[in-house]
Amino acid sequence: MTENVVVLGAGYAGAGTIAKLQSELDDDARITWISETDYHLVLHEAHRVVRDPDVRSDITVPVHEITDPSTRFVQDRVTALDTDEQVVELEEGDDVEYDYVLVGLGSSTAYYGIPGLAEHSLTLKSLDDALEIHDQIKTASQEATRGEPAQIVIGGAGLSGIQTAGEIAEFRDNHRAPIDIHLVEALDEIFPGNDPEIQQALRDLLEEAGVQIHTDDPITEAEDGVINFDEGEPLEYDVFVWTGGITGREAFDETDLENEHNRLNTEANFQTSDEHVFAIGDSAIIDQGDMPAPPTAQAAWQAAEVAGENIARAIENRPLKTWEFEDKGTVISVGEKAVAHEVKPAFGLSLPVDTFGGFPAKNLKKMIAARWIADITSWGRARKSWSSL
Repeated sequence: MTENVVVLGAGYAGAGTIAKLQSELDDDARITWISETDYHLVLHEAHRVVRDPDVRSDITVPVHEITDPSTRFVQDRVTALDTDEQVVELEEGDDVEYDYVLVGLGSSTAYYGIPGLAEHSLTLKSLDDALEIHDQIKTASQEATRGEPAQIVIGGAGLSGIQTAGEIAEFRDNHRAPIDIHLVEALDEIFPGNDPEIQQALRDLLEEAGVQIHTDDPITEAEDGVINFDEGEPLEYDVFVWTGGITGREAFDETDLENEHNRLNTEANFQTSDEHVFAIGDSAIIDQGDMPAPPTAQAAWQAAEVAGENIARAIENRPLKTWEFEDKGTVISVGEKAVAHEVKPAFGLSLPVDTFGGFPAKNLKKMIAARWIADITSWGRARKSWSSL
């Protein structure tokens, strides 16, 4: 009997699972891939578009470069998952039946109930988001003067916020634009919850780039042109980018699957409360003991490899593999510079320091992105993208 396997989303989770399924399943399975976009975006490099929209062709991979001829692709928006009827409901097209489905739709931006935040901020969750941020910064800088520079505020000093601030600083320098950049974080340090050594290294690079850092004071309200804080003075802005957190997708508003804020709960084998539904990436909260797997690109890459194999195992009635996230380190860019921290040794080589920057960190970050592109396409495609990574 032919099994219908459906993959939702073209992010790291979806693209990685498609690549694995195509190598695992035989002709007795039919693969359908559903996504709102007909390309995979290398999301952890999307901040590059904020500085230069021309890099978009190097960080987007058309689905036809990833799929086998036998894989069916449907470009549409998923509106719901009916687990009783085992169908995926779409905004425009007909329902798609499944025997097994992998949910990798990513996440939505969390606003934590802060008044005005959703209405007055830009986000960085897609290529269109990055292009809009670029356009608004460009317009604001053209309307500003040296005496009255444009005020650009980034809310949230996690990975996305830090990298976005670095790209805006590069745009400012490349165009000699009259821009002031503010990075705002509610907690007492940037890159919260991480080692003080990398926090300080990132702070040094940001301050060197002229980014003004505001910490330990949460936003209480966003209005048109001004942000209010719990204790500090209001901060006026021309462009406000919010990168503060994630929540689940609206497609799961009425799901019967076990979930937290529309992120599906799964076992360490990626099965949800329905054995025919698997989930990974930002769409999932994956059981890893005391702490769930982090909602990062690195975790999604690792999970996709096992998730694809587990769907094949489920079809064949074989035991499923359990997965354990392996933290291989952190590499973050600040414009043209980067910081690497606790990177796992490669090729049997040991690293003399936990945290480093300079040329090695910059090229390590490029290599990570290139390796991912090569995994889902080819090294030829990865080499083509190298200069933009």
